Amino acid sequence: MKRILLAFLGILFITGCTKVNNTTVETPSETVSTEKINVAVTTSFLEDMVSVLAKDIVNPVLIIPAGEDPHTYEPKPEDYQKLSDANLILYHGLHFEGKMVEVLESKNAYSVTKDFDEKDLLVMEEDGVKITDPHFWFDIELYKMAVKNAANALIAHVPNSKEVIEKNLNEYILKLDELKDYGIKKISEIDKTSRILITPHDAFGYFSRQYDIEVKAPQGVSTDSELSTNEMAETAKFIVDNKVKAIFAETTTDPSRMEKLKESCKEKGFDVEVVSGEGKELFSDSLGVKGSSEDNYLSMVKHNIDLIHEYLK
Repeated sequence: MKRILLAFLGILFITGCTKVNNTTVETPSETVSTEKINVAVTTSFLEDMVSVLAKDIVNPVLIIPAGEDPHTYEPKPEDYQKLSDANLILYHGLHFEGKMVEVLESKNAYSVTKDFDEKDLLVMEEDGVKITDPHFWFDIELYKMAVKNAANALIAHVPNSKEVIEKNLNEYILKLDELKDYGIKKISEIDKTSRILITPHDAFGYFSRQYDIEVKAPQGVSTDSELSTNEMAETAKFIVDNKVKAIFAETTTDPSRMEKLKESCKEKGFDVEVVSGEGKELFSDSLGVKGSSEDNYLSMVKHNIDLIHEYLK
């Protein structure tokens, strides 16, 4: 009788303690894996996207810190390691991550804009050359397409979580639709003659199309380029001629450039307000840093809309 009892306890011990991926998991009769896949993402937009869709299912690994400009970001040694350790790499495409494109392509990274139709994309000029405008996220319909592509890429890597990811996707699409309607209503409240958005660099083309607001940016596509005397004078004349109420600084550009533009307007006898400072800058190429109220796409876009409405209405 004693031998039978010991044998029975031995069986319980074997079935109750299982080794899985170097992790000991207590379970009565089955093995359970707690290991998450690493999903490397180039920008804060994509980090937010993955968090919304996969929540606790995957481990998002951000490459370009929030607040930095992906146009000019140069990868660091630790970034290469993050990419090498990733099971999946997501990036924008459309040459947004300018200095990282080659390494991303060499790692078989997945572009969330890979199947965008050219007719839906805008063209902009950089150093006299026509290029595709990469700032698609200010067109919510295009952003929805990117989110769906990201969801498909995630499902391909964690197929057991397909149902959860699709549920999160559908709920998020509804929120994006609500945000689009909110923006159209708020911007339409601004008188057409005052509906002119002056920003440092050329990132709001899709915003212009989405919300029917004229946009002018003297700095061009790059956030680190200097304003020429001609660009400054031309933009100042436009502001004076159209009696623009306010001009807006951005979180990823030097606000002093807009102050110089204000001085240029003042020399022409017109006083324009510069909207800048903490909580009063537009977000363009990045979400807010983690923990801020604009650290997610929905809040960031609403912040921009509300700020523009407040100062131009």
